[in-house]
Amino acid sequence: MTITVHHLENSRSQRILWLLEELGLPYEVVRYERDKKTMLAPPELRRIHPLGKSPVIQHGGHTVAETAAIIEYLVELADGHLGSPAHREDALRYRHFMHYAEGSLMPPLLLKLVLSRVPLFGKTAVKRIQPMIDVHLDWVESELATRDWFAGDAMTAADVMMSFPLEAAVARADATKGRPHIAAWLKTIHARPAYQAALARGGPYAYA
Repeated sequence: MTITVHHLENSRSQRILWLLEELGLPYEVVRYERDKKTMLAPPELRRIHPLGKSPVIQHGGHTVAETAAIIEYLVELADGHLGSPAHREDALRYRHFMHYAEGSLMPPLLLKLVLSRVPLFGKTAVKRIQPMIDVHLDWVESELATRDWFAGDAMTAADVMMSFPLEAAVARADATKGRPHIAAWLKTIHARPAYQAALARGGPYAYA
C-alpha cells in the first residue's frame, strides 16, 4: 500500500522522503509551498491534520504526524531496517539521538532564526544564543570524531533524524566552521543515492 507524504518545501519532511528512499517503500508526494511573506505552512495542511504542520503521512487509514513518530512507523513497516541496533551501547545512542535532534539541538536554532528577524534587539539576542548552539555543535563534532554514524558503525534512522537540524545549522550557525567531522558526515549523507532520489522527488531544498 502506497504511503502519502504531505511535504512542505524546505522543512523537516525532506528527511521522511530520504528515509522512504533508503527503505525502498512505495510512496507518493503531495507538495506544499510556504507563504512567501510569513514562511509558514499553507492552511491546506490543516485538512490533513489539525495542527497544519509537515511532515504528515497517510497510510492504511492512518494519519501520522511528528517526524520521530513517522520514522518509527516507517521503520516498523520495513521490518526494523535502519532501526535500533542490536548492540546495547549503540541502541542507547540510537534512542538518544532520535530524541536529541528535536528535543535539544533544534530549539536554539529555531530561536536564533526567530530572534534574528526581530528589529532592534534581535542582533543582541542572537549573539547570546550562539554560544548555546556552539556547545551543542561542539559536542556533536566530538561524537562524530569517534565513529562514522550517530548510533554506531552503520547508518540508522537516528542519522535521518539528525540531518535536518545539522543542515539548518550550517546556514544559521556556521555548523561546519572548525568542525570537519560534521562537514564530512553531511557530505556523506548528501552523496547517498537515496538522498539524491529524495531531493528529486521532493523538489527544491535549500539545506542540501
